Amino acid sequence: MRGVTGRLMLLDTASLYFRAYFGVPDSVRAPDGTPVNAVRGLLDFIDRLVKDHRPDLLVACMDADWRPQWRVDLIPSYKAHRVAEEHAVGPDEEEVPDTLSPQVPVIEAVLDAVGIARVGVAGYEADDVIGTFTAGAKGPVDIVTGDRDLYQLVDDARGVRVLYPLKGVGTLQHTDEAVLREKYGVDGRGYADLALLRGDPSDGLPGVPGIGEKTAAKLLAEFGDLAGIMAAIEDRGSKLTPTQRRRLDEARPYLAVAPKVVRVADDVPLPEVSTALPRAPRDPAALQALAARWGLGGSLERLMATLSA
Repeated sequence: MRGVTGRLMLLDTASLYFRAYFGVPDSVRAPDGTPVNAVRGLLDFIDRLVKDHRPDLLVACMDADWRPQWRVDLIPSYKAHRVAEEHAVGPDEEEVPDTLSPQVPVIEAVLDAVGIARVGVAGYEADDVIGTFTAGAKGPVDIVTGDRDLYQLVDDARGVRVLYPLKGVGTLQHTDEAVLREKYGVDGRGYADLALLRGDPSDGLPGVPGIGEKTAAKLLAEFGDLAGIMAAIEDRGSKLTPTQRRRLDEARPYLAVAPKVVRVADDVPLPEVSTALPRAPRDPAALQALAARWGLGGSLERLMATLSA
């Protein structure tokens, strides 16, 4: 990866296979009757993405740890409502639909046999892997995700954009700084501050009580960033209302730790992998066996035809 140039596409893989699972009927099954809707849906997604956007480099980024302990230590409520089972050692188990869980190892095996780089790093989420690949990229980057948290990486100067699926992956919102300013009043760098101020119930982030999205955007427009807002609490001449000043002051313990939780890491120890778009399967025999075992049919054939074109 180091020094390689070209258009890099980073897949937030779990985000995409969840969408595939809910978007493709579970009547799509293997010969033995096991649902493979997430597997085939993801293969169709990747086929469409490669056809439409022609990346030179492609990485399927994985959640080796969907709820890292270092984030939980800072904000204990982080993703707590999504824990299905706690483990004394290793990551807690995430609440995942019963018929999706068995498809994840199949997805991983198929990606490996095809030769698409698949990267997850112990102690980190896929978002952190994406942040680190983005930080080291030498060319433009397309991040494909249904998670708005990654808007913080959008950077027009470096050619980093988020392709956010609105309907499948056929209709994508090409999220650049103009889109962010129009929707949220901030650029990529400001999005993390906006997110931590307003909070995010889906991630168990409380935010600052009484500071919603619009107020957070106004505060950031007025004071620049979180550090500027915190300085304004002390400045009695600032334009904070008494209520805003009180709420932000009371939220200091949360605001002291929230940035580390909300901002994606950009220093994950990535393994050395070949990120080049594969033109032929890495393991043809394994891929043939997987195709037969799981009835991957047209979805896999279309993807391989696109990759070899």
